[in-house]
This record gives sequence, structure tokens and C-alpha cells, in this order.
Amino acid sequence: MTQALSTQAVIAVIGAGAMGAGIAQVAAAAGHTVKLLDNRPGAAAQAIAGIAAQFEKMAAKGKMRPEAAQAAGERLQAAVQLADLADAALVVEAIVENLQVKQTLFKDLEAVVSEGCILASNTSSISITAIGAALKSPQRLAGLHFFNPAPLMALVEVVSGLATDRAVADTLFATAAAWGKTPVHAKSTPGFIVNRVARPYYAEALRVLTEGGADCATLDACCREAGGFRMGPFELMDMIGHDVNFAVTQSVWRAFFNDPRFLPSLVQQDLVDAGFLGRKSGRGFFDYSASAAKPLAATEPLRAQPNDIVLYGQSAAAQALATRLQANSVSFTQSQALGDTVASAGGATLRVTDGRTAARCAFDTQKPNTVLMDLALDYQTATRLAVSVAAQCDSSAANHAIGVLQAAGFAVSPLQDIPGLIVMRTVAMLANEAADAVNQGVCDTTAVDTAMRLGVNYPCGPLAWANAIGIDKLSTVLAHLAQTYGEDRYRTSPLIQHQLYAAKVFS
Repeated sequence: MTQALSTQAVIAVIGAGAMGAGIAQVAAAAGHTVKLLDNRPGAAAQAIAGIAAQFEKMAAKGKMRPEAAQAAGERLQAAVQLADLADAALVVEAIVENLQVKQTLFKDLEAVVSEGCILASNTSSISITAIGAALKSPQRLAGLHFFNPAPLMALVEVVSGLATDRAVADTLFATAAAWGKTPVHAKSTPGFIVNRVARPYYAEALRVLTEGGADCATLDACCREAGGFRMGPFELMDMIGHDVNFAVTQSVWRAFFNDPRFLPSLVQQDLVDAGFLGRKSGRGFFDYSASAAKPLAATEPLRAQPNDIVLYGQSAAAQALATRLQANSVSFTQSQALGDTVASAGGATLRVTDGRTAARCAFDTQKPNTVLMDLALDYQTATRLAVSVAAQCDSSAANHAIGVLQAAGFAVSPLQDIPGLIVMRTVAMLANEAADAVNQGVCDTTAVDTAMRLGVNYPCGPLAWANAIGIDKLSTVLAHLAQTYGEDRYRTSPLIQHQLYAAKVFS
């Protein structure tokens, strides 16, 4: 088993910005002497003072012993030039995201450090293979991608380029684990794991917004309160900054030779062009000025409680409705499964979306009074659900369907008749992209689920979520989206097709 670098090994970090300082803090806290270098006069010393202050705060809060905090601070050294890093066993680069600048730096480092020194880049988007192509010994270069803020975020992507020695990647993996992080192996492809697999979270919300499915506040609320995501896609993009988020999307799209799955949004392009970059500019999808009122999610007014509720089968949605209605002392009857129908009341049929529009579903099933409900991470605990109503549906029947959900304690958000609503189509596309990453050898199933939970705080790994939904259901949703839009964007991953035909779950 590959061993982590000894705490006697000197770690060098180049770049004293937020990421570089964070990585230096992690390594020093783990017991290493850390040399921090920055080409800005005084930047390294200033960063070290800030890190030492963080250690003192941790000691004051009881998160570190005072003597340990002092010792960790004393292990930090400001380097003046590359030659000062000659004794480093590992050099982590955390400078500007520019290929040529990184190549030049690592070429210069090769002339300074020992042959056994491992070189690592914290790049989030630049090819490790491309960086290594400029080196005499590209086999000792790998990606060591921390997430911001590095001291708090658990995930580290250990990225292997085409020339990276497996022993080097394994040593970095073991070292990151010894530093208290959760590392995952990844192949150097555009976006690695997280920045690639996360694209649909933004892309599907932007597509639904573009088609007038609902406003930003409503879509965000559904993703949080039904999907279990910590932040909705629009508030998250506003926090990241549209210049940054749009640039990453463009980078991944171009790197995949304009694959439509990663197509950037004209809506976000307009925000960037207007300088509406989100929180940092005071305006993005939302207005952050002091006088601005916080927008509220669209919520259906309370309907009369139906008195003829029937629940069908034992699906997660049906079981949750039964539990919630019973808890609210609402009477209902139960019947055997009836296709995908979850409930009925007042002539309305309530179903979980399968990627078709409600109108299409009503047409296909010859049940005009069809109302679709969205996916929830956990129907037992979700507080909000999105619904769409078929154009053929009678308004009285729609009221009864909405009344069923309200009687079960859900806030109900109306969406236009968009295929897959918002949570279902988003999760389906996240799982699809995760499956493609595994299918293409970027990482394994465990790594992709771990990376998405820890790197972007998803409530569930996308492939674990696919298992929970059912591979057959997921495949159906993707097929219906592809049929509706007629775009290669919604093609089903070969791995999902394999799991479907082989009757397997992701493991």
C-alpha cells in the first residue's frame, strides 16, 4: 500500500492567494514544514500571518490545542525565490489559470527540486497532460485539486495526466488522506469530475427559465425544498459569479469540441455582457441592493381538501403521501398499483413526471385530467413540490390534485408544462453525466458520488440517486427529454443503457 509523505517532508506551495494559503494551512496543520512563495512582494508573509491568526482562532474555539496551533504557525516559512524550494518533497502550484504560465513555472522548478520531488497543480480546469507536456519528467506531475476554502472543504481531486506515474498519484492520494481530506482519483479530462458533472445543475435550470417554466425564485425553492440541494441553481450562480460560472461552462463546452450537453446559455451570456455578475456586482438573477425585496417562490393558494382521495401502489411518493395524509388526519383509500398513477381525486390523476409534458402524458394515457408532480429527494420530508397541469385538464380537477398535495403538507409551486419539471430533469441529467464520466474512465462510481457530495454539497451522489429513482425510470425520463427536444444533449449514457439491460444498479 502506497504511503503518504512523511511529516518530515517539506511541502512547498506557490501562490499565496486564497487557495494557496488554504493549502499551506492544511499542510502545516498536518505537521509539515511549509514554504510559501508568491511573486508579489510581501504576499507570502502576509498570507502566513493570516494563517497563523486562523490557527489562533481555532485554538481559542477549542478546535486545536494552543501548543499545536503555535507549532503549526511556526512551521510556515515565506520563500523568496524558487531556489528556496530545493528541499521540497512536494510542490503544489496555485497560481493564475494560464497554461503557458504554469508550464514555464514547472519547467523552472525541474531545474531546482530533486528528481524525487512530486509536482502538483491545483488547477480546476487546465489539462494536466498539457501542463506536463512541457516537462522533462512529466510522470511526476499530477493534479491536486482542492476546493475553496481548502481548510474546510473535504474533497481533493487527484488528477492523473497521460504521463502521470500511478505511484505519484497514489502518493498524493495517501497524503491528502493523511491531511484529513477525502481524495478521489480522476483522469485529466475537461472539468475533471466536479466541474464536469455539475454542469447540468445550472444548464437545466437555465433551459427551464429560458422556456418560461417558472421564475428564478420558484425554481430555486423547488431545488432546495424538494431536491434537497443546499442552494438553488440561480442563487448559486449569483454567489459564484456569472463571469466565473459562464467561463467554466464555456471552457468545458469548447474542450469537448462543442458537445451540446455543455452548451452555454444566452441568458447567462447577457448577464455577463451587462456586468450583472451576481452578489459581487450587486445584481445577477437577483437584486442585492439594500432596498431590494427578496423574491418569493410562486405558491398555489390553498385549495379545498378533497374527500375522495385514492392512493395507488407502494411507490416512494404514494407511501409518503399516505404517511403525511394520515399525520394530518386526512382520510383516503388505498388501491393496487395502477401504472405510474400515484393518486386520484375529483377526477384528476396525479403522477410523478417521467420526462413527458403533462399534455403529452394526458394524450398518451387518454386521461385528460392529468397533473404531474416533480421528483423529491425524500417525499416524506420535502416541504415543496412543483406541479404541471395538462392543457386538457379541467380546472376543477387540477384543484383537486393540488388539494391532495396541500392536504399532505406540501407547498405547491406551479410550473408551465415543461418536460421533466425541474428537479427530475436536473437529477436525471446529473446522473447521466456522472455515468458518462464513469463510462469514459474518468473515475469510478464511488469517486463520482463522493466528489459531488463533498465538492458541491449535493444531498446525494448522482448515481446513488439514480439507483433510488430506478434505472428504468431514469432511462425513461432521459428518452422522453431527448424525444421532446430532438437534441443530442439528452442522449442516454451507454453505461445507463448497460445497467438497464443488465438489470443492475450502480455500485
